[in-house]
Amino acid sequence: MIKKLIHLIISFSAFGICFLLASLADSELNSGTFSLKEVIVYIFSIQWIVFIPAYLLKSEKFYDLTGSCTYVFAVIFVLYNSTQNIANLILGGAIIFWAVRLGIFLFFRIKKAGEDKRFKEIKLSPTRFFMAWSLQGMWVSICSLCALTALSSQTGVVENVFLFIGLIIFLFGYTLEIIADKQKTKFRSVEENKDKFITTGLWSKSRHPNYLGEILLWFGIAVMSISSLSGYQYLTLISPVFSYVLIYYVSGVRLLEESAKKKWGDLDSYKEYVKNTPVLFFK
Repeated sequence: MIKKLIHLIISFSAFGICFLLASLADSELNSGTFSLKEVIVYIFSIQWIVFIPAYLLKSEKFYDLTGSCTYVFAVIFVLYNSTQNIANLILGGAIIFWAVRLGIFLFFRIKKAGEDKRFKEIKLSPTRFFMAWSLQGMWVSICSLCALTALSSQTGVVENVFLFIGLIIFLFGYTLEIIADKQKTKFRSVEENKDKFITTGLWSKSRHPNYLGEILLWFGIAVMSISSLSGYQYLTLISPVFSYVLIYYVSGVRLLEESAKKKWGDLDSYKEYVKNTPVLFFK
């Protein structure tokens, strides 16, 4: 009972934190069409609505796809109701482009695998599974909030040097993520590599180059957004920091490193790989 209560507290705290950040960002906006608080409510509502059939079916197959679709919805909603300019389309398009690619990639990956092992026990508990969907709402909200704030500002995204520097960083991170994903997918498609770990290509430079790419692309989004922010809105620049903490310490790197250690921790080849290859950033 206590664990279930903790799950619910974490879930609604996640919503509360995002709603508070949106409220602070709203205080600097002059838009009468909509508020960022409204967008946050939509983002979490989508997660909580989809959670219902997902729990009834005990399925996580649409989890990642729902997250990606929520990014697309949030950006399109704000773009439609905000100032229309080229810079807005560049920033909004970058997030949509990334979300569509990632959503499709993760959906077909889990469809092929049959399940996401992270959810094997989580999906059996209604409160714990609900918490997972709520944390996804937090991921979408915090990662995109600086961009959504910039898009909804009175002048829209400012077309200056920061926009183009951020776009270059975004494209570099995006490309890194795509190449790393393709290299790993190709490696796993070979039957004899089924129980082996990849050490070639980008994976010889970093143990998690795909996650490095994601962290960099969100940093690029923050740089693209920064010139349109003011006052409390600068708090939304927590986006790339949140992305790093989430990926490195919570859902990504930490879980994969623990799993890899259980599988290959006794192998000298794996010990050597770990010794010579950084966890995240290239040498």
